[in-house]
Amino acid sequence: MNKVYHQIDNSSGSVINLRAQGVKYHELAEVSSRGKTSLAQVIKLDGDQVSLQVFAGARGIATDGRVRFLGHPMQVPFSDNLLGRIFDGGANARDKGPELTGELISIGGPSVNPAKRIIPRNMVRTGIPMIDVFNTLVESQKLPVFAKAGEPYNDLLARIALQAEVDVIILGGMGLKHDDYLFFRDTLDRSGALSRTVMFVHTAADPVVECLLVPDLALAVAEQFAIGGRKVLVLLTDMTSFADALKEIAITMEQIPSNRGYPGDLYSQLAARYEKAVDFEGAGSITILAVTSMPGDDVTHPVPDNTGYITEGQFYLRGGRIEPFGSLSRLKQNVNKNTRDDHRTIMDTMIQLFAQYRSTLEKQSMGFRMSEWDGKLLKYGARFEKEMMDITVNIPLEKALNLGWEMLADCFEPVETGIRTEILDKFWPKRG
Repeated sequence: MNKVYHQIDNSSGSVINLRAQGVKYHELAEVSSRGKTSLAQVIKLDGDQVSLQVFAGARGIATDGRVRFLGHPMQVPFSDNLLGRIFDGGANARDKGPELTGELISIGGPSVNPAKRIIPRNMVRTGIPMIDVFNTLVESQKLPVFAKAGEPYNDLLARIALQAEVDVIILGGMGLKHDDYLFFRDTLDRSGALSRTVMFVHTAADPVVECLLVPDLALAVAEQFAIGGRKVLVLLTDMTSFADALKEIAITMEQIPSNRGYPGDLYSQLAARYEKAVDFEGAGSITILAVTSMPGDDVTHPVPDNTGYITEGQFYLRGGRIEPFGSLSRLKQNVNKNTRDDHRTIMDTMIQLFAQYRSTLEKQSMGFRMSEWDGKLLKYGARFEKEMMDITVNIPLEKALNLGWEMLADCFEPVETGIRTEILDKFWPKRG
């Protein structure tokens, strides 16, 4: 039987406080006052003192308002009919489509038992050379995309959503501008990728509590698809907005702040979401790629700093490109040894030569005399930036490896690359 209370002690911002018995953390409630009703979520328990975050805000809620606890956390109907649909952070249809029916699943559950996890072993092909060749994305991996404001990280996620060789895309948007939401919707719709996508979108104008629910909704749905045998890629943007929502609620609750005002449990809050990445033996998998914006391009900011201790590497997006230095996929060695014999050779050689190109650019900018070798590096680097680093490039891994060999052969003599003779004999382009 649902518990109903008619006495609200006080409110602050979008949080109301009352005394109640037998209530659980994250339990949902309906708050009714002056003819209006809104969902609310339990965010703090202190004995019989209960604090709820009201989705629609606490403005206008009288102290004699009605609070009915529902006895369960946020739930979302699950079925294949979710594909192609767009929802808000409260699991309500944003696309004006029909209400969903299906098995109700709770969000925010525990991550998979580590003993049941299997070693990541399969590549997720994206068609983007800077990922597939140099920092391969692996099934069940969790990777952040670090970027400062103004970088096209949403463009990158949209391109990955279009090109990734997976069964299902789950897109979770937090604090999105309305234009960004329309960009994702229209891009996926025009390409036909929306039919394999489920979107949970919180815009900057929506209640802050819905921002906190988006990753949990996305990951709960992803888990059900994965259990059913689907290969699922979860794209989240932006986890800094998620952390800012945590901070806003913590301030409202008068919690003692930690680093730069963020709550002390920031690390565990982030980890609880990232650890949902998993590869199920005999079933599907969940891979997580999440944007983490860096205010002031500061990697020591609490959000990217804590994220780095949780995830298995990172992508740095700088100047509209995935930066080869600093970007890292710690699990790439699990798969690129099995893709093609020359994968590791191309990866190592091209990055080493690109590093020399960057040094040559510095020499050039300072007016040093350029050698013949410097000229070769400048030619190579220009091609590398245009044909490999551009995030709009869409080519399969094998074609990207062949392109790498063509670039090397066009700019250098075989002996200048430092590649082993047996690899050169097998893969160096035969000309004329």
